[in-house]
Amino acid sequence: MAHPRQPRSLAVLSVSLLTMALVAGQAQARTLSYASVYPAGSEADKAVNAWADKLEEYSDGDLTAKIYAMSLLSASEVSGGVRDGLADAGYLLTAYFPAEYPHINLLNESAMQVNLYDKDRLNGLGTYAFQGAITEFIFFNCPECLQELEAQNHVYTGNVASSGYGMVCNEPVVTPGDMEGLRMRVAGSHWSRWVSGFGGSSVSMTISEIREGLSQGVLDCTISSLPEITNLNLTEVVSDVTVDLPGGIYAGSSGASVNRDVWQSLSEDQRRVMLRAGAYLTASTPWRYETTQEQALDAVREQGGNVHTASEEFHEATAAFVEKDMDTIVEYYQERYGIERGEEIMTEFSQVLDKWVDLVQGVETVDDLAQVYYDEIFAKVDVSSHGL
Repeated sequence: MAHPRQPRSLAVLSVSLLTMALVAGQAQARTLSYASVYPAGSEADKAVNAWADKLEEYSDGDLTAKIYAMSLLSASEVSGGVRDGLADAGYLLTAYFPAEYPHINLLNESAMQVNLYDKDRLNGLGTYAFQGAITEFIFFNCPECLQELEAQNHVYTGNVASSGYGMVCNEPVVTPGDMEGLRMRVAGSHWSRWVSGFGGSSVSMTISEIREGLSQGVLDCTISSLPEITNLNLTEVVSDVTVDLPGGIYAGSSGASVNRDVWQSLSEDQRRVMLRAGAYLTASTPWRYETTQEQALDAVREQGGNVHTASEEFHEATAAFVEKDMDTIVEYYQERYGIERGEEIMTEFSQVLDKWVDLVQGVETVDDLAQVYYDEIFAKVDVSSHGL
């Protein structure tokens, strides 16, 4: 039997509704602007671009990111820039904003405690353990940390961390006596105290200023993770690198810090994608740093530079400093920023770190590490309440 012809008005209405549905579906797809504070091609920037690829992959193209490498916002501008919507997300280094993020910086500055673990137990995986511990702690154990981000209109979706910190210098620094009078760039008050304790003077400057500072003699050294040598193109302005002190890592970074208004405008599925990609960023950044350290040292050697290890005397003196400084950190943040729960936070965090030392054992690839982070941390975040 022939079907009656559909009235023209109804047919037009059906087409219009279909068109509107398609347009609405397309409108939900988002491209986020992301402010990277590292130059294009650096290991940190590669990790950020891998994060953007994961966003697209996990969302089937519904969520993408455009990366602006050292062009949209500088490291000292990311906090305010993301807050005000100049970028949808960015690479937030909280050390540049001590008054805004004191609880996050308190946790970050305890990183030298990794030096106190037995090396056989760490099995070379201390960076990954600390990264997992600080990420879990910020999400679930530090409401003050999330409140600090919320106050700046930011939402935490992942962390980034370096590899272990060494001394990248214009002269050899191998013994405690070699520190006397040196001007050293630092990225935290704990490293500043370490420098002062051995007779040097600390200098604060952003990552974009380090090369010029070393070139012009404003700095004798920068205390940095070793891949920064190539990330920041320092091979021509340094001659000596000490690889094993002062130690510690930099992990005070909301690596994909999202504008809160943008986060709230995303669907719950898109937020889940952000967190899944955040787990990958949290893994891939320290993984890239750890696995490219030797390349950076080779680049120094090719330029005629020298690579050193510190003396046993220097290691013993540093361990003694770290033991004492764990209490000093709490006192410093209480006096300077009014943190009242510092001792409790540090005790709880050390317990979480101890757990993570075991959790990362057996990890062999960046995908393994990302999966551990996702299963243990990111999959447990409630996207219906987080950041809202």
